[in-house]
Amino acid sequence: MARTRRTTNTRPGRRAKATASTRSDALPPATRMTRVAMLVWAVSLSSLVAAAAIVERRPVIVLIVVAVCVAAFWLLTRTGRPGACAAIPCGIVGLTAGIVFGPGHIAWAGMGWRVVAGLLLLAAGVVLLLTGIPRLVPGPARGRRLVARLSVAVVAAVAVWTLTPAVLATNPPHIPSGDAKPEAFGLTAREVQYVAGDGVQLGAWYVPSSNGAAVVLRHGAGSTSSDVFAQAAALAYHGYGVLITDARGHGLSDGRGMEFGWYGDVDIDAAVSFLVDQPDVDFGRIAVLGVSMGGEEAVGAAARDTRIAAVVAEGATARTAGDKAWLADVYGWRGHVQLVFERIQYWLADQLTAASSPISLANAAADASPRPVLLITAGDVPDEGHAAAHIQRSSSGNVTIWDVPGAGHIKGLSVAPALWEETVVNFLDNALE
Repeated sequence: MARTRRTTNTRPGRRAKATASTRSDALPPATRMTRVAMLVWAVSLSSLVAAAAIVERRPVIVLIVVAVCVAAFWLLTRTGRPGACAAIPCGIVGLTAGIVFGPGHIAWAGMGWRVVAGLLLLAAGVVLLLTGIPRLVPGPARGRRLVARLSVAVVAAVAVWTLTPAVLATNPPHIPSGDAKPEAFGLTAREVQYVAGDGVQLGAWYVPSSNGAAVVLRHGAGSTSSDVFAQAAALAYHGYGVLITDARGHGLSDGRGMEFGWYGDVDIDAAVSFLVDQPDVDFGRIAVLGVSMGGEEAVGAAARDTRIAAVVAEGATARTAGDKAWLADVYGWRGHVQLVFERIQYWLADQLTAASSPISLANAAADASPRPVLLITAGDVPDEGHAAAHIQRSSSGNVTIWDVPGAGHIKGLSVAPALWEETVVNFLDNALE
């Protein structure tokens, strides 16, 4: 007699549920970790981009980034190399933006929600790289596979090193004013407000003039007007009026900062207009003095604003890739390689900011001719001398260089206070007579 085999009927819904559960449980821990990291990456990056785009009124950017995040997350769920190919560039972006909004923002402005998002993005980027590289080059990490993995890791590290400055320069936090006050430096100053041509409210301290001449004073990147009170005191002692300005996104000024100084032309134009309206300032006797980023802004502003009669720029080196052209002449093939990375960096910055990319410092100094430009360089920073010489070669004889022996970046007044004061004041006296 034939034996009848018993079968157990299972409902289709329950079978499908069980299968899905089995598949989920079968995912390797690394894959589950990658998917979690990708979700954190997408949410954190979208939040940061949305906040920046809202400030600059660029909603299209938000839509693009959200679409990219969704596409990357979908691609990452694919097995094999397609998922790995998505994980690595996403990891580079996460690591770059995470460094900027995490440690970068903490150093400049303290804790905030952007810092939290940045730290999450940083962690997600690390996880994506650590899990993506082995997936791209699978198998035991031996011989050629080890070399391949190390090569990918080196490329990722170079990419992060190249991209981070551009992202940081275009996405700084609002940098608060320092604790120093003008009166601590013997300055009798009042707080003033004025509006830039694009509607941004700017703030500054104003020390009235007693000799009819005045100077717009600009601080460097990552600092505020309180960091140049010493320079202001040296000028005010000789009767100069001083408008100690805060760049947009810094100190007393509203707006979004840009640490390559690309808003400097607009901001300085508004500062000069403020001085022109002051009864104690004679028209035609206005100069701009800036340190580091502020020095670069000063040179750039003089090219377009003929009301600026003279410029003093300390520690000015570059705000475009064209300013680094001297690298190839000084450092040979290494300079050529670095110049390629510089071009990528400034190109990315141009995509990430609403500010217009400026002309090079060399072209700006030439356009400012015959108005005089004094470049102050640090004796202990050779690249400042190379950059100044490059600017001077392109000028029409209106550029003078003064190197301060033994000085670090923008430390001329600290190292040689009497000589700095004498040199700068004599230059201004001759230019604004």
